[in-house]
Amino acid sequence: MSEYKEYVAWDLPTRWFHWINALAVLGLIGTALVILFGDALGLSAPGKVALKSIHVSLGYVMAINLVWRLVWAFLGNRYARWRGILPGGPGYLTVLRAYAASFLSGEPQQYVGHNPLARIGVALLFLLLIVQVATGLVIAGTDLYWPPFGHWFAAWVAAPGVDPSLVVPGATDLIDKASYDAMRAFRRPFVEVHELIFYALVVLIVLHVIAVVATEVHEGGSITSAMFTGRKILSRRPPDAP
Repeated sequence: MSEYKEYVAWDLPTRWFHWINALAVLGLIGTALVILFGDALGLSAPGKVALKSIHVSLGYVMAINLVWRLVWAFLGNRYARWRGILPGGPGYLTVLRAYAASFLSGEPQQYVGHNPLARIGVALLFLLLIVQVATGLVIAGTDLYWPPFGHWFAAWVAAPGVDPSLVVPGATDLIDKASYDAMRAFRRPFVEVHELIFYALVVLIVLHVIAVVATEVHEGGSITSAMFTGRKILSRRPPDAP
């Protein structure tokens, strides 16, 4: 007979990170799709600049939120810390095999924090977000001349005698064409990686939603509501219980 018990799982900063990140990423995906297909949609040049400004602003929100989460991984509760969210460590493969076997048996282990399989997904998500932020900041500097790299790129492309602070998107009369072409060539691999990670993130988000639904159905534990309340209600003693 199952005996339900409530466990404290996600602390408040972790829950705030999750939902801020979710909203920022959804906004970034939406604006990115319009930018990618802007020509087909008839988006004007000023409209594209405005949309890129919104996209980059959301990117700043995601970046600040991500940096905060990386710091909180040193300060949060046991389930928010690095050892609770990343795969690896002593005995990790053993607990991963045990979880996989229990899941396939129809009576999966219930975890207060991330289960061993989910920790792989979390590590991949963090890696993709970090690369996306890094490449996005470079692209923001080359497209809009925004911080932290924008002034450097503006100085690179500014025509002789032109104050780099005057260089803005579309100001073709203020730039040196050869320097601008060189800057765009430097920018190209960052754009390619950024677009590749974009599609990878979309796939990972879909897999994340599927995994949450599957885990909720097969394990229970109020996984979705726990990201609002911070608490899980489990019917079996979890391996990662205090």
